[in-house]
Parts: sequence; structure tokens; C-alpha cells
Amino acid sequence: MTSKPVAMAARRERTVRAAVEQGLLGPDQPVVGLLDVAGIRAAAAELRAAFEEVVTPGTPVLHAFAVKAAALVPVLRLLADEGLGCEVASPGELALARAAGVTPDRIVLDSPAKTPAELREALDLGIAVNADNPQELDRLGALVGDHADPPAPLGLRINPQVGGGSIDAMSTATATSKFGVALQDPGAREWVVRAFTERPWLTRLHAHVGSQGCPLELMAAGIRVAYELAEEINEAVGRQQIDALDIGGGLPVNFASDEITPTYREYAQLLRTTVPGLFDGRYKLVTEFGRSLLAKSGLVLARVEYAKSAGGRPIAVTHAGAQLATRTVFAPDAWPLRVLAYDAEGRPKAETGDGQVPQDIAGPCCFAGDLVARERPLPELAAGDLVGLLDTGAYYFSNHFAYNSLPRPGVYGFDATGDQVRFATVREPQTVDEIVAESGAAHALGLSRLR
Repeated sequence: MTSKPVAMAARRERTVRAAVEQGLLGPDQPVVGLLDVAGIRAAAAELRAAFEEVVTPGTPVLHAFAVKAAALVPVLRLLADEGLGCEVASPGELALARAAGVTPDRIVLDSPAKTPAELREALDLGIAVNADNPQELDRLGALVGDHADPPAPLGLRINPQVGGGSIDAMSTATATSKFGVALQDPGAREWVVRAFTERPWLTRLHAHVGSQGCPLELMAAGIRVAYELAEEINEAVGRQQIDALDIGGGLPVNFASDEITPTYREYAQLLRTTVPGLFDGRYKLVTEFGRSLLAKSGLVLARVEYAKSAGGRPIAVTHAGAQLATRTVFAPDAWPLRVLAYDAEGRPKAETGDGQVPQDIAGPCCFAGDLVARERPLPELAAGDLVGLLDTGAYYFSNHFAYNSLPRPGVYGFDATGDQVRFATVREPQTVDEIVAESGAAHALGLSRLR
């Protein structure tokens, strides 16, 4: 491994031991989420540097973090401190971005189902909006009225229909994707050009090809389609009406090792080769990366409650299952996770006897398929040991599946770059009282009173 993955692994090993020693994990708190602050800062710096290499100096570039990947206010604030904005797709995500102190001019609203109230709020606040479809564009037009200069940049999302990757659910540029205006459908391209011609306040074009499972070449091909369409529109209206291109995010993550590949630099260089005009200074740029900024910096640490066997197969029953690793449990081939074994004190568990033993790593949910790994070769786990689920910084901490009313675990950021490992709370562990309250306890007699 290169020095960066080695440093990452060393920080992780120190942090697991410290989490046990400092009481973040134990019998009463059997699962916890950990975020490597140094890793997050490094990823943000690498993203900025990669695009600074390819754009004409002075070109405005907004890197808007996709809030859906880690809807946690302290994470959004940390990224804002590193120069990033926010891409939001709901009123809740918008509220989180504002709570983190992200200013409206650094927020972009994307969603396929925005209500009139959401659109009105965005315009009132001065937040950029990408309309998803013709009906939404009409709603925006009614709100903008006769204003030639609306209070926020407004754009249109197109689906370049360049194809899908290896994970169908993550591919947003297929022929039948629910997102954006399907550009290759009969009459669609002409409609888009006309829509811009008739709406001088429409100044952005947005395209996002997909994320995990999509090759870089496919992503770049989609951006090229958007760029060429922007050039066509500007020529049709006789001026540079489109002055910004939102190229989305979607950089895949390597879940097989600590190696960070592909890199932002590789993607930016490919874009420069594929779409050179994108970087000549005529267009402002917006990106919307999410998973690739956070995934490598996350670790789920869970206690093995029981070690058992069935049909001759060892099973470690842990406290991390579908409630956290929802995608991994329900689509294990698309979302495999690496698993590390630790002893009760947080030390890497040594192999003994015959070495690694194929075993299932099960979660706490009450259904048979709640497995985060099947027949995974690991040092044999025993009750009280710990398992670490790697690369879980994105989507695993803030997309909780509330099956069995299991509480959301505490999430903590850590700094392991100095002599001591320091932790900071990102989110407190959810209490049972909070679960009861959000499950309608205040209205316990409501149904019984109906006749």
C-alpha cells in the first residue's frame, strides 16, 4: 500500500483501542460510528486541488457536498470549513445545511419532487435551484414572474441517457431514469433549447450520470453531452445565457482495500481530455460529490454479543446489521463491506490454530437475512470481541433503518494525528425514550378514542 493508506490504517488501529479505553463502546453502548477528521480534510483538499489544476485561473468553482451522504450538522460544518458548500434534496437537508452555517450562495437544491413551498423558500433565501422537469420549470416561472434577474441561479437538469453502470439503482442516466429531462426522447432536445430561449432567467444546466458502479468514462460522456447542449443553447439565443454547468458528483469508491481509487485528479484530468471547453473560463462549475468525500473515513465498530454455529458454520451475532448497513444487507453483491476483527480491548485479533475461519457476521435485526458478511474468512470471533465495518463514512451513519426500533448509534469524530486520540461528538446515541416519543407516545390513546 502507499503511504496514505498505511497512515489511514495506523490511525484506525489506534482509534479502535482508544474508543474502548475511553468508553465510547461497551456492553451498554455496543455499536458506534467513528469518523476520521484528518481523512475528511484530506479528501476535501484533494477535490479542490484536482479541479484547480484543470480550470482556467479565476474560474468560480463550487464543490457542493451531497448532504444525503452524511446528513450530520458537524460533518457539514467541517466540510464548510474546508471550503465546500452543500447540495440538498429536501427541506430537512436544507435545514441541516443552514444549521451548519452554510450560506445560501453555497447551497444547491436538487430533488425530483420539489413542492411549491420548497421552491418559494429557495428563491426567498437566494438558493440555486435545478428544475427537474417541464412542470417544475413552469412552477419556477410563475414564481419568478417578470423578474429578469431572479434572486438565485436557476437551472434545468437533463438526463443525457448515456447508459448505466453495474448497479442499476445508482445509474441516473439510463433511458428510463426518473431524473431530469430525457434528452434523447423525441422532441426533448428541441424543447430544452426553446425553454431556455423563452426564459432568459434560466442560466444553468445540470447533469449527473450516477455514482457507485459507474465508470469514469461514462460519467465524462454525460458531462460532454451537457456541455455540448449548453454551447448549442448559447448559440441559439445569441449570447452566453448559460453561464454555469453543474456536473454532479458520483466518483466511485474502492471498497476492496484502503487504496483511494479512482482519485479526483484522475477524474478531473479525464474531464479535461473529454470536455476541454468545460475549463476554459467561460462557465462557472458546480460539483456534487458525496460518498467519495466521506466513505474511506468511516468505521462502524460493534460488539459481538454471541458466537454460535448452525449447520457447521460459525456465526458472530453483532449489533451492526441492517439498521446501519441497509444497502449491504439487502444488496450484498453491490455493496460489500470489509470486516476487521478485534479483541475486547480493541486490539487486532490474532489468528490462531488453523488461521482464518469462514464465518457469518450477523446483525441484531429479527430476520434471517440480516448479515453484513457471509462465510467471511476472519480470525474466529468470540463473545465480547469487536468487529469493524470499513468504508462506512457515507450513507451508513445518517440513513438509519428503524427496523425493530433499534436506536441510532452515537457518532464521533476522531483525531489520531497526535500523541493521543481525541474524540468529538457528532451525534449522541439515541435513547429508548426518544424512540418511544417519535413513535407516537404522546398520542397513545388517539386511535382508541375513535368510534
